[in-house]
Amino acid sequence: MAFDFNAKDIFEMAKQIERNGINFYESAAMGISGENEKKLLLNLAKMEEMHEQTFADLQAELTAAQSAETTFDPDNQAALYIKALTDTKIFFEKNIDTSSMKEILKAAITAEKDSIVFYLGMKELVPGKLGGARIDDIIKEEMSHIQLLGKELLAYK
Repeated sequence: MAFDFNAKDIFEMAKQIERNGINFYESAAMGISGENEKKLLLNLAKMEEMHEQTFADLQAELTAAQSAETTFDPDNQAALYIKALTDTKIFFEKNIDTSSMKEILKAAITAEKDSIVFYLGMKELVPGKLGGARIDDIIKEEMSHIQLLGKELLAYK
């Protein structure tokens, strides 16, 4: 089954990716021994929660056309597809040395880069009238994550 996406769908994906990020940072915090590192990871998880809310707020600002359903979907298959897509593309289970803050941060930066590539690809699938330009808001937010994580990583070199 093929799906056409609108900006609302992409914001749903973005929120799911943020929830996956929360889980990633909380799990990493459980595996790290240093209190400062644990605190940083839990703060990063809180930031992901704030980003999820930012995306929810941006989603709420979408016009009716940007939120209009593009596919007849009485069984809600699109929502399941979106969840499966986001759960396997960004912040999915990887073998990461959670005892090393440096490795955790490198994995997080990779996940953020992957998310940007994912959104750039999805942007091509969302016509302008369905809110394609709004995806730039998500990309800019993810780019700010990379800057923050890069700064933290430099502190561990």
